[in-house]
Amino acid sequence: MKFKDVALVFLSIEQTSSRLEITRLLAELLKKVSPEDARDLSYLVLGTLNPPYISTQFAIAQKTALKVVARVTDLSEVEIDARVKKIGDIGSVVQEFSWYGEKDLTVHQVFQHLKVLESVEGTGSQEIKIAQLSDLLKSLTPLGAKYILRVILGTLRLGFSDMTLIDALSWMEAGDKSLRKDLEHAYTVCADSGLIAYELKKGGIEAIRSMHIQVGIPIRPAAAERLENAAAIIEKIGSCVVQPKLDGFRLQVHVDKTGKEPIIRFFSRNLLDMSAMFPEFVEICKNFPVKTFIADCEAIVYDPNTGSYLPFQETVKRKRKHGIEEMVSELPLQLNMFDLLYIDGQGLLHKEHHIRRALLEKFYDDYVSHAHSIKPQLKTEQLSLLPSSDKQDADGVTTQTLQIIQEIQVATAQQLEHYFLKEISAGLEGVVVKKDDSFYQAGKRNFNWIKLKYQATSKLEDSIDVVILGYYPGKGKRAGFGIGAFLVGIYNESLNVFQTVAKIGTGLTDHEWVAMKKLCDEHKSVHQPKDVVCAKELYPTVWVEPVKVCEVIADEITISPLHTAGKTNSHLGFALRFPRFVKHRSDKSPYQTTTVQELLSMHKRE
Repeated sequence: MKFKDVALVFLSIEQTSSRLEITRLLAELLKKVSPEDARDLSYLVLGTLNPPYISTQFAIAQKTALKVVARVTDLSEVEIDARVKKIGDIGSVVQEFSWYGEKDLTVHQVFQHLKVLESVEGTGSQEIKIAQLSDLLKSLTPLGAKYILRVILGTLRLGFSDMTLIDALSWMEAGDKSLRKDLEHAYTVCADSGLIAYELKKGGIEAIRSMHIQVGIPIRPAAAERLENAAAIIEKIGSCVVQPKLDGFRLQVHVDKTGKEPIIRFFSRNLLDMSAMFPEFVEICKNFPVKTFIADCEAIVYDPNTGSYLPFQETVKRKRKHGIEEMVSELPLQLNMFDLLYIDGQGLLHKEHHIRRALLEKFYDDYVSHAHSIKPQLKTEQLSLLPSSDKQDADGVTTQTLQIIQEIQVATAQQLEHYFLKEISAGLEGVVVKKDDSFYQAGKRNFNWIKLKYQATSKLEDSIDVVILGYYPGKGKRAGFGIGAFLVGIYNESLNVFQTVAKIGTGLTDHEWVAMKKLCDEHKSVHQPKDVVCAKELYPTVWVEPVKVCEVIADEITISPLHTAGKTNSHLGFALRFPRFVKHRSDKSPYQTTTVQELLSMHKRE
């Protein structure tokens, strides 16, 4: 298929906000292409060249894109920049020009050009990229160039998530949503939309039904529901197990030692590969006494002198691309395993929790024994990476780099409340309660897992994850910051839109306000994003594309005549009363915010 035809479909998608119509357009597009093109398009429509766990990085900034467009259009960079400031998007500026794509490239050819462009690095790489991108754009129609520029700059937001793509694949194959369950399951255990599209096109639904866990491709993580207190939890699920809720990086650890060299990967909650950030964990995993292994874990910075955990603000400092080795010693991390998903070729998602737990404990015991056996062969710097029973510092303090998160059985609300308060007093944010006979329901949020958190400064029993939608200018002292409050919302999956829930003006330090404006400006939009629903009275001075998530707390959830979260023809929306910023959630995507249904449940409990 020619890319110029794909660009026309992109334009149609961009011009509609109907999820059903978007699904139909995607389905028609995918139906016309080969398995290989379906794979490539499944990445491109989401603005990337890779599955979600592999970051797409062109290292091309807006200034470089201006040079490219100036070269393609024979205008000066100043003229192009002026047009961008007026229209708000360099892709839309390119669309205004008129030329004929010299080579009439296919989808596959465009995709390969982009892969080559992404791989260019080293001395002189920027000039090479400018030349290559200029040649590529000249080979496309102006409309095609518009969308390629947006892909490269990371601004291609066609207004839908990966699950809309899964729906489209069902419509492509069956003409309705009847295959959604099979496709979603395959995507849940093997989170690669391109691979799903390729297998469906090539082998039909039977190929999808035979897909299974692959070490090195992340499993979509299970999530917890929330209830307001211990009594409500016991009433809901009865006797259960409880684990401490750590406030760190949730990591899915993959180990494959079947080849010549071990492959070790660490995936974040939103499926990003963060392997390079945790060299100390790599050394540990190399010594796992298994061939293949996948576990759900939490990594958190701790004080080796006291054994206590540090706040999330310290843990998040470990999320970096440079200076990683220095931070290993400055901010040591502990890897806490809390669920076993796969081991030595055996998938465990459909095993009950108590079975998975027993296998995890056996694995850890085997690991400790193995560590003892290889200890004489280890170098001095490797000794600190052994489990707590294997090494003590000179002052007698135990080093704990790897451990299983503790777990206890409770049968009554009193027992659960006692354990909850014990963890709170130890500085943790709460507990996670689990049904002992439950399966690991990947990609699902339900009452198999329930989180119970405590916010001492808020009447609302839990925090809320929201997406930033825009900001307002500051007054007084904040006038110098250029920002005094920001608008946030939550994702409504049924409508495929983001709905407003609060204006936030507290909870940030002066430094954080400056950083917030910088973050917002990196994603600002001249126009209201088409998937944001907002009352005119709340329009921000600067719109922000809904891509950045933060955590907030509030006194309560109230009914609002203005905010659109949960608003229907027969019901007013919800809003947060006295909302305060807590922290950024770079580990979550905008589609992982608190849902409208969760907000409704929390409101009913107040």
